[in-house]
Amino acid sequence: MIEKKKTIIGENTKKPPVPHKGGHGPGNKFHGEKPKDFRKTWGKLIKYSKKQVPLVIIAVVCSLIGTIISLVGPKFLSYITDLITQGLTTTVDTTAVTKLSLFMAVLYAISWILNFSQHYIMATVTQVLSKKLRKDIIEKTNRLPFNYFDKTSYGDVLSRITNDVDTIGMTLNQSIGMLVSSLTLFIGSLLMMFITNYIMAFTAIITSLLGFFLMSFIMKHSQKHFTRQQRHLGAINGHVEEIYSGHTVVKVFNAQTQSKQEFERINRHLRDSSFKASALSGLMQPLMNFIGNLGYVAVCIVGALLAINGTITFGVVVAFMVYIRLFTNPLSQIAQAFTSMQSTAAASERVFEYIGATELSDESHKKTTLQNVRGDVEFRNVKFGYTKDKTIIKDFSLKVKAGQKVAIVGPTGSGKTTLVNLLMRFYEVNSGDILIDGIEIDELTRHNVHKLFCMVLQDTWLFEGTVKENLIYSKENVTDEELINACKAVGIHRFIHSLPHGYDTVLDDKTTLSAGQKQQLTIARAMIENAPLLILDEATSSVDTRTERIIQDAMDKLTVGRTSFVIAHRLSTIKNADVIIVLKDGDIDSVGTHEELLSLGGFYAQLYNSQFETD
Repeated sequence: MIEKKKTIIGENTKKPPVPHKGGHGPGNKFHGEKPKDFRKTWGKLIKYSKKQVPLVIIAVVCSLIGTIISLVGPKFLSYITDLITQGLTTTVDTTAVTKLSLFMAVLYAISWILNFSQHYIMATVTQVLSKKLRKDIIEKTNRLPFNYFDKTSYGDVLSRITNDVDTIGMTLNQSIGMLVSSLTLFIGSLLMMFITNYIMAFTAIITSLLGFFLMSFIMKHSQKHFTRQQRHLGAINGHVEEIYSGHTVVKVFNAQTQSKQEFERINRHLRDSSFKASALSGLMQPLMNFIGNLGYVAVCIVGALLAINGTITFGVVVAFMVYIRLFTNPLSQIAQAFTSMQSTAAASERVFEYIGATELSDESHKKTTLQNVRGDVEFRNVKFGYTKDKTIIKDFSLKVKAGQKVAIVGPTGSGKTTLVNLLMRFYEVNSGDILIDGIEIDELTRHNVHKLFCMVLQDTWLFEGTVKENLIYSKENVTDEELINACKAVGIHRFIHSLPHGYDTVLDDKTTLSAGQKQQLTIARAMIENAPLLILDEATSSVDTRTERIIQDAMDKLTVGRTSFVIAHRLSTIKNADVIIVLKDGDIDSVGTHEELLSLGGFYAQLYNSQFETD
């Protein structure tokens, strides 16, 4: 039942849910795109999470100590092996062996506790950071100008909040600790190997250098595919959201095949980028395993030769066999960690790109406020265009007296809804001024301007919540009497009472409301808001004639004492307007009452008569 629709930003701006070749689709433009610097992106992420850095450092220290303790174990294993070997010809010193074994058990227990602490701390840090990222993205959304969403699909924004933030969280939770412990294990085992026997240590290093070279080569070529993968994921989310929200239109126009082809095109690009990223990064682990096994074999051969020559004892060979595993195993873990970090860099790039987008201008310095509003409104030489190369409003000037009901009519694309968007400061004028009670609206904060208006749009918006919650929305201290009176005024009270729980009925996918009933609820919401200025943008376009009359009577009551702007295509609904503004190509064609404009026989008369023409 609940529909999530895009906010109307001007006439002719809504797009049908059909395939698009440009915009946010992942067409060929991504294939020439280079990812941003890996280190720079991670530097931003570290800087962003600076409050969590102390906890991360503690986790790193725990991982370091735990790993170092595990490195000491093979050395004691070497001692135990030598004691047992020496005792084969005489008597095994069981007391010494027992003491060493117990000491190793204690060391490994301490190592486990420290590693568990590291995982617990990183899990906590991850959830805190993910929560902060989602919070900042939502807050950022409220600070972004409307024109940002003209160019960005809603699904892509949702993908940044969900997929990208989850990717960052998983990497921090799993890969950072793994990378620290693996690097410590790698360096520590290398040091212990040199301390134990330098000849065997060099043997292990030579076989491992090849692995490092190949790993760096793979990382260099796979990062661009991770970046494309995240962008394609955002694009496919945007397409699915667009098609789902307009699935009725898709079916009515039999565009299922076309929509499916577009989805398959985007999905194919996502598959290709994901395959290339996964295939390249997937080479790392088996490659490192091969290098590790190669080093293991080389060390065993060299160790056997040295033991036969009497250069080292058998215990050293046993210890070295453990060290070579400790030395080579981290290579595959390091490769896996770097793979995750590449994916995280791509996700972070998208998140910080959104967080760093140009915001609405800061208004904290503005002190002017409007409290007791009379309702005088003036447009003074206003010019505006959504893009620089296309002007929609051209040198528009108009004075509206307090309490007047002003109807704005004109053909599609003439700038009717655009005027309202400018009045509400959804967009800033290119030049000219808009004044309320003689004060320019750009001297007021947007919050103050929005508080002056109640607004009913052509497209209804209801969220998942009770009827009462939808009606009062952000209004505080609304009494049940005010709620009921507003609903009675628009003729929806009886229907609400027929619902299972009346005003406490939850509006969700299981609750069926007609388009007219949804509109009645949004009009009642505007009445409850009770703001001094009123905007009605085709408010009765979705209702039948009988309901229209009920709503029209309610609107007449609502507009008394308020300056009202009514956008209407059905001209019969605005006959009683005090002033009718006829727009044509962004300019005022004519101004007057219904009778005056009809008597002129101009453009308004043509519009009005065309609605009653019959074949």
